[in-house]
Amino acid sequence: MDRSDLTLEGLSRSRRRLVQGLAGGVLVLGSARRFGWVAAAEPATAGDAGAVLSGTEFNLEIGALAVNFTGQPGIATAVNGRLPAPLLRWREGDAITLRVSNRLAAPSSIHWHGVILPADMDGVPGLSFDGIGPGETYVYRFRVNQSGTYWYHSHSRFQEQTGLYGPIVIEPRRGERHRADREHVVLLSEWTDRDPEHIYRTLKRQSNYFNFGRHTVGDFLNDARRQGWKPTVADRLMWGQMRMDPTDLADVSGYAYTYLMNGTTPAGNWTGLFRRGERVRLRFINGSSMSFFDVRIPGLKLTVVAADGQDVEPVTVDEFRIGTAEVYDVIVEPKEDRAYTIFAQSLDRSGYARGTLAPQPGMQAEVPALDPRSLLTMMDMGMGHNMAGMDMSGMKDMDHGAMDHDARPKGDAMSAPHHAPAEYGPNVDSVAMQPQSRLDDPGVGLRNNGRRVLTYADLHTLGGPIDHRQAGRDIELHLTGHMERYVWSFNGQKFSEAEPLRFNHGERLRLVLVNDSMMNHPIHLHGMWGEVESEKGEFLVRKHTITVQPGQRLAYWVTADALGRWAYHCHLLYHMEAGMFREVHVASSSKEGTRS
Repeated sequence: MDRSDLTLEGLSRSRRRLVQGLAGGVLVLGSARRFGWVAAAEPATAGDAGAVLSGTEFNLEIGALAVNFTGQPGIATAVNGRLPAPLLRWREGDAITLRVSNRLAAPSSIHWHGVILPADMDGVPGLSFDGIGPGETYVYRFRVNQSGTYWYHSHSRFQEQTGLYGPIVIEPRRGERHRADREHVVLLSEWTDRDPEHIYRTLKRQSNYFNFGRHTVGDFLNDARRQGWKPTVADRLMWGQMRMDPTDLADVSGYAYTYLMNGTTPAGNWTGLFRRGERVRLRFINGSSMSFFDVRIPGLKLTVVAADGQDVEPVTVDEFRIGTAEVYDVIVEPKEDRAYTIFAQSLDRSGYARGTLAPQPGMQAEVPALDPRSLLTMMDMGMGHNMAGMDMSGMKDMDHGAMDHDARPKGDAMSAPHHAPAEYGPNVDSVAMQPQSRLDDPGVGLRNNGRRVLTYADLHTLGGPIDHRQAGRDIELHLTGHMERYVWSFNGQKFSEAEPLRFNHGERLRLVLVNDSMMNHPIHLHGMWGEVESEKGEFLVRKHTITVQPGQRLAYWVTADALGRWAYHCHLLYHMEAGMFREVHVASSSKEGTRS
C-alpha cells in the first residue's frame, strides 16, 4: 500500500478493490514452464476447452499459476492451469483413473471430498498415503458408487487456500430425479493476496486481527442512547468478564479476502445463461477455506433438491447458508427475460461473491446491499435464552469444573453433555452450559430477516437411512478452542495430543457433537456418511459435512463400513491446522455388525 492509500479516501478505495476485485483474475506467463509453473489460461467460460473434463481417464497437473484479482499480482496453486480446477464429470458405476502429477517444489495431494472410496485413494498425506512429492505422479483408481455434486481439493497445508480446488458432478446411472433444462456449477471461494502462513501466524498472535466489526466507543454511545446507560454498561462488562466478543463471527474477513464465484471477482461478474421459462439447476459448492456464505437470488425462489450430493424432498426458500465444504443443489425458474443477481454474502458481512443469471452475456442486475452485521447472543454461547440479565461477575476466573453442565432446556430430547477433563485445561476458553439442538435455527444473522431461510430441519434425504440398525454406542465430542491462543481441538485436545477414535468395522455409531465455542464449525468425516438425527431421534438428512452452530448440540449416525485410517476434522482450514483434527481408525472386530 502506497502513501496515497493511507488517507480515508485511499483506504476506502483499497477496501473497494478488495471486496469487488478486478474484472480479470489470471495472467499469462509466456515462460512459465521454465519456472516449474503451469501456463495460465483465461477464466473458464461455458464451452471453454479444458474447463470441463469427462470420461473415465483423467490427467491432472498441479502447478503454480500467476493471478491478479485485486491489482496485486500473486501466485496461485492450480490444476491444469485453472482456478478453480477443471470440472470433472463422472458417471455412477464407472471405474475412474486419475493420474495426478505434481509440478510444485513442495509435496501436494488431492482429496475427493464426499466421495466414498478406499482409504488409500482418499488423498490425506500421513493417513491414507504419503502425499505426492515434487515431480511425482500418483494414480488414483476407484469405482464411483454414488451420484450428485461434490468437489476436490488439496489436503496439504494451505494449498487449498491458494487455489487448489475444483468441482465434481457425478451423473446418476438412471438419470436425474429432478428435471432441469440446463445447469450451472456455482463454486464459491476466496482469494487472499497474503501468504496463508502469514495469516496463520497473525491469528496465533492476535486472533481478532481481521475483525473490523468490533465494538467502538461510538457503538457504545449509540447503544447507550438506544437502550440506556446501565444496560449497555452491564452488557459490555458481561462479555468482557467472559473474555468473549459478540462480534466474533469469522476469523478471516473481507479485509484479507476477495470473494470469488467460479474463480471470478464481484467486479468480473461471472454469468450463467438461461432461456425464459427454463428450469435451471444451480450446483452450489462452498470451496472456500474459511468462509460461510448466505446465498440468495433476488426475484427468484430457490428449490433445494439435494444436499451434499444426496437428493432431498424439494423445499422452496428465499435464502440458504452454506458452510465451508457444504454443497446444495437448487432449481430456479426465471419467468422474465432479465438478469438476476446471484448474491453470496459472507457471514460476517465483510464482503460478498456475486454473479449473474441472464438471457445473454453482458447483462447484470442490481447487487443488494450487505445485510447489517449481527451479534452473537447468550444462546450462541450455549447459555440458554434467559441469561442476558444475569450477574456474570465471576465468569472471568470461573471454575469450569463447578459449572452446571447438566443443565439443559426443557423439551430437549438429548441427554445432558459430559465434559472431558481436558476441557478445563489451558486450550479451552469456554464451555456450553445449556447446548440446544436448534436444527430449525438458520443461525446468527439470518434469524427473523423477513426471508424464508433454509435450516437443517427442512432437509429430508429421500430413501431413508442407509442403515436401519440402532446405534450400538454413542461417542460424544466437544468442539473446543481458545481464541486468544488460537488453539482448536476436540474435547480440549489438539490432534498432536489425542489418540485416534476407534470404530469397529461394520458397527453403527451415534456421534454427538457439542459446540462449546462461539464459532460455526463444519465437521467432515472422510470415507463415511453422517446421517443427522432429528430432535425426536429420527433420521433427517445424510451429509458429508455437518455444520454445528455455536452453543449447539447435534447428533448423527455413522456406519463404520470403510476399513482404514480416516481424517475427521473441522473444514475451516486454519482451525484444522490449529488442532481440530482427529484420526478415525476403522478396524476389523470379532463382533462385526451386519446391516438390516
